[in-house]
Amino acid sequence: MKAVHLIASSILLAAFFAVITGCSEPGPAEKAGERIDNAVEKAGIQIEQAGDNLRDGIQQER
Repeated sequence: MKAVHLIASSILLAAFFAVITGCSEPGPAEKAGERIDNAVEKAGIQIEQAGDNLRDGIQQER
């Protein structure tokens, strides 16, 4: 019984450290996701600015 408990504890401890060390550096998928987020945010800002410019142009023509 002690051997099973020791093996189970060792496996859980190893899994815990694997998860902790695996999260320390962003991987390629996380980096790509951040780039996509930044691109979408920049595009949203540009679309908002274009809408503001369009609205201002319409108001000036009135």
